Amino acid sequence: MLTYISVMLGGALGTGARFWASGFIAERVGESFPLGTLVVNVTGSFVIGFFAALTAPEGPALASPRFRQFFMMGLCGGYTTFSSFSLQTLDLLRDGDWLKASLNTMLSFACCLGAVWLGRILALTLLPK
Repeated sequence: MLTYISVMLGGALGTGARFWASGFIAERVGESFPLGTLVVNVTGSFVIGFFAALTAPEGPALASPRFRQFFMMGLCGGYTTFSSFSLQTLDLLRDGDWLKASLNTMLSFACCLGAVWLGRILALTLLPK
């Protein structure tokens, strides 16, 4: 039961952070392209890659399974926005803006995959040899 509560708490915190971050970006650059969602997904991908590498069984940072679930499933899961990405991309397609829909899809995929990789690489380089 505590695991469920911990994941839900992480999800609530992640969702709050997502709402703030994407809103902050949208206020400054507008909403014609879902840049806020893209930034949230890329930063969330980086953070989960970094954290996963540090707290892996062979990693230097000890984290309980419950804390890993809180952070990775809850916090990062609540923070990243794949469902928002999907809906926004569909809306762009329905509006006939194939260029922005394609750009959003390609950038989200490439940047998030790259961010997970960079987060992992950075965490591994910080580890003592």
